[in-house]
Amino acid sequence: MAERITLIDFIEKYTHKYADKTYLREKMDGKWKEISFTETRETAHRIGAGLMALGLEKGDKIALLSESRSMWILAEMGALYAGGVDVPLSVNLGDGQDLVFRINHSDAKWVLVSAYQLPKIRNILPECPALKKIIVFDDTAFDVEKLADNEIRISEVAAMGEEFLKTRSAEFEARYKSIGPDDYANISYTSGTTADPKGILLTHRNYTANVEQGNSVITVDEGSVMLIILPLDHCFAHVAGMYTMMIYGGSIATVPIGKGSAMLRNIPIAIKEARPHVMLSVPALARNFKKGIESGIKAKGPKVQKMYDFALKNAIAYNKEYYNRGGILNWWRKPLMWLFDKLIFKKVRDFFGGRMQFFVGGGALLDIELQRYYCAIGIPMFQGYGLSEATPIICANSTGHAIFGSSGRIVKPMDIKICDADGKELPHGEKGEIVIRGENVMAGYWKNPKATAETVIDGWLHTGDMGYICPFDPDFLYVTGRFKSLLISSDGEKYSPEGFEDSLPEVSKFVNAAVLHNNQSPYTIAMIVPEKDALKEYAKSLGLDPDSREGKEAMLKKIQGEVDSYRKGGAHFGLFPERWLPAALIICDEPFTIANQMMNSTMKMVRRKVEEHYADRIEYAYTPEGKQLLNEKNINSL
Repeated sequence: MAERITLIDFIEKYTHKYADKTYLREKMDGKWKEISFTETRETAHRIGAGLMALGLEKGDKIALLSESRSMWILAEMGALYAGGVDVPLSVNLGDGQDLVFRINHSDAKWVLVSAYQLPKIRNILPECPALKKIIVFDDTAFDVEKLADNEIRISEVAAMGEEFLKTRSAEFEARYKSIGPDDYANISYTSGTTADPKGILLTHRNYTANVEQGNSVITVDEGSVMLIILPLDHCFAHVAGMYTMMIYGGSIATVPIGKGSAMLRNIPIAIKEARPHVMLSVPALARNFKKGIESGIKAKGPKVQKMYDFALKNAIAYNKEYYNRGGILNWWRKPLMWLFDKLIFKKVRDFFGGRMQFFVGGGALLDIELQRYYCAIGIPMFQGYGLSEATPIICANSTGHAIFGSSGRIVKPMDIKICDADGKELPHGEKGEIVIRGENVMAGYWKNPKATAETVIDGWLHTGDMGYICPFDPDFLYVTGRFKSLLISSDGEKYSPEGFEDSLPEVSKFVNAAVLHNNQSPYTIAMIVPEKDALKEYAKSLGLDPDSREGKEAMLKKIQGEVDSYRKGGAHFGLFPERWLPAALIICDEPFTIANQMMNSTMKMVRRKVEEHYADRIEYAYTPEGKQLLNEKNINSL
């Protein structure tokens, strides 16, 4: 068994090993600033000692609310050195009850916060009586010129820490050496896609064990640069990003912060400037990248478009499902792949900085067509699977070890089984609930023994996710959806909707997102977020005014046609059972976004919120009038 080390042991080991190499990269004042491994450790020491000087006790909870940036990482490490328990919070939380609940429920006494997020904390302060001190990251606090009496800048905390270490370094060392593997590192709140948030207790050993497990299935080259697009408050960014890159002496680059949509606009700029070797991303962003590439190809004219389409088709046919790529019958495609890679795909990869080797995709199921696409252009996007309760990595595909459509190789050491509704273990190939056991399994839910007892039984974590172990290669796991998001028909049959929901937006340029709904009803309905620009272009191609009723009816029929392509006679027939395809469509009047809470911080659709928002439309869709495609509500939504 591997040594049960803490995150402090881990950080000390690798920051000494790679000393002068760059660990953190951040763009500030128009220039990329680099911080070495040694500087990372020394800054974390100063912040940790400064927190002790302020009175932080071992086990105190410290909420952290900030955009992803170098100081996020440094501040959390400092909090861990001081024996604190970090409570990472999403910047997408408003200053309402979601934020108040997490701070109060976690018993946080301290808040580490960026200047952009400081107004949120100030607004809720009267509702959070336990808060003692607010520590602000920025010396130049943007719109915040003057701090209140209970606020202090982190530069001042670090300065206090420097003085503390001059006279009380033994006390600081004793504090961090007193931390054990089973002590809590953080309380990670669930994003609440299907229920109210729960505080997941993750220990130091949960993290170090999962880093070791993750490295059994996926590695990076020493000195690689990783661009983290996922929010740092998620444990996937911790394990697959912060700590994995430490092992390989690699560096972490973050996207320059900004208000509102500025952050999204900064992503492609950061990619080109940081020139990463690997990125942590989510399917929603990968789809946006793909659309951006295709728009650029289209703008170059029909000849380039035709060559690109042919090259893509050839590469997809050669790569197959990755594990079976090539073959005797495909020998003639290889020289074509080499040629088109030089002519086209190399230029496409320049969009990603020219050094990208692969993506790691998490947060949601990754459509197989998206996997085939990115592999074809020479930057495979590897599906992984995990959940916060598992710290989070359970399996992942990787270079040389992938099966498209699967969620990847199962990490080692870890026990896994597939169980039916009665808890009976099923043979390989049969679908059931994914159940795991290992050192990565959470310590429990904070202040929720009932939920803990229902989720972790005799050491086995019941994930609530449905899947099966590959019958021809038991190292691979297939995840097929959530138990809690199952559709239930009027006769009691159950079906997981994620496959269709991921596939439709991928194969259709007229659909942005789709959500299926059936709660013991006579038929399934789909809530469709339309791609309005593409639909308007389609209406114009028919000689219709997109704003006229005739134009809107044509657009609705086009969407229906895209759905019908999964029925008999359609291009995608057979992918999904026909009885679960939607018999009625709801055209949504707004997209799913983080702002309207229909998408969470990892850009995963929040089913509960979508269904609540469109409750009236769902009820209407089960009436004779609402079942009709060309009903007034659908017309008006366009």
